[in-house]
Amino acid sequence: MEYPVSFIDHERICATLTQSRTATTPQQVREILAKAQELHGIDASEALTLLEVTDPELLQEIFHTACSIKQAIYGNRLVLFAPLYVSNLCANDCLYCAFRRSNTRLRRKALSQEEIARETEVLLAQGHKRVLLVAGEAYPNEGLSYIFHAIETVYRVTAPRASIRRINVNIAPLSIAEFRQLRAYPIGTYQLFQETYHLPTYAKLHPSGPKADYAFRLTAMDRAFEAGFDDVGIGILFGLYDWRYEVLALMSHIEHLEHVFGIGPHTISVPRLEPAEGAPLSACPPYPVSDDDFRKIIAVLRIAVPYTGIILSTRESPAMRREAFSLGVSQISAGSRTNPGGYSETPTDGQFALGDTRPLQEVIKDIVSHGYIPSFCTACYRSGRVGKDFMELARPGLIKRHCLPNALFTFAEYLADFADDELKKTGAELIDRMIEQDIDAEAVRRRVRDKLQNIAAGERDIYF
Repeated sequence: MEYPVSFIDHERICATLTQSRTATTPQQVREILAKAQELHGIDASEALTLLEVTDPELLQEIFHTACSIKQAIYGNRLVLFAPLYVSNLCANDCLYCAFRRSNTRLRRKALSQEEIARETEVLLAQGHKRVLLVAGEAYPNEGLSYIFHAIETVYRVTAPRASIRRINVNIAPLSIAEFRQLRAYPIGTYQLFQETYHLPTYAKLHPSGPKADYAFRLTAMDRAFEAGFDDVGIGILFGLYDWRYEVLALMSHIEHLEHVFGIGPHTISVPRLEPAEGAPLSACPPYPVSDDDFRKIIAVLRIAVPYTGIILSTRESPAMRREAFSLGVSQISAGSRTNPGGYSETPTDGQFALGDTRPLQEVIKDIVSHGYIPSFCTACYRSGRVGKDFMELARPGLIKRHCLPNALFTFAEYLADFADDELKKTGAELIDRMIEQDIDAEAVRRRVRDKLQNIAAGERDIYF
């Protein structure tokens, strides 16, 4: 089968996979890891060398390197968000998804603007500041305007000392003209997953609907950048095809974006296929990814693309999410519901099964207990530190100078407005410890403490 998009070079990827079968020495692995510590990334063949490692000692060295790189770029923080599903209407028939058009078991629903407002109110009451707007790949009669109205609705809802400060969007791929319309709204990252880069598998799993067009989906990020977007997010649904192939193809996609637009993805998502009601294939992934291999995937992606945020969803169990904190993940969803109306109503069958159903505060307590700062920060979006400007700070590890203080501010807001007494105590102790241990300049420490006093006095939405 001939690939319609040249930057996914199927033959080259397969050749790299074949070459990797030769024995790799510990010295070769350590040389790659030493190179990675320079924060410039590694190439596809080097990434595959790391992915093939099974020796426990070498694996720990890979994990340690990934953790070190994540610390160097982003520091000891985790960004939190919630997905907001507004519709499960869909024109596609993806064999692994509960939203598939032929799934007659699913109760179809597109939320009204009033219902979207109600969902937003619930998220605000929990303490969320960032949402990912998600919709199936079909809209009610008003078409794409439905999404635009939903964005307006979410931003319009406020609560005492609370509002959604940034919306990212995960919707069907658009034309350049449609992307320009979407770009006119104050959103952050446009997110879209290719699902699988392997064309024969893609064709088999997407038999009908607009999503059957492999090339149109794959080139969506090109059109988004051409339309003026600064940040895009890409991802793979692991379990549909050989994960080694998928990682190499993902790196080819990133290489293409960097070459053409001078910037790679702002985020990479790493979901694994989970059971979905009405989609039998999802219960038996064609290419299952073990926990051991999944850990390697996360760590190697952090090493290969050090500047990019890595997102882990609530598909994974609390235990796996906890491990992933030290492997390179920098963003997680929390308290998620994957059906329209799931926050304000009794949750029903969503797009996929959830592995972590804990409410937001329980997730935050877990994060704090492991020494990480939960962050709801949106300062970069609102200060214009996006796209190339963000990358110029992220690549050399300078962005954390902004990220850590701003994470502390948003966490202090959460503690003041939503936390129970236990979390207030442990959270305040962590903030004090991070100020002393992770902020080098005394002048910056003083500024941070001054801002924290302002937050304690009732001021909100403070950022550097």
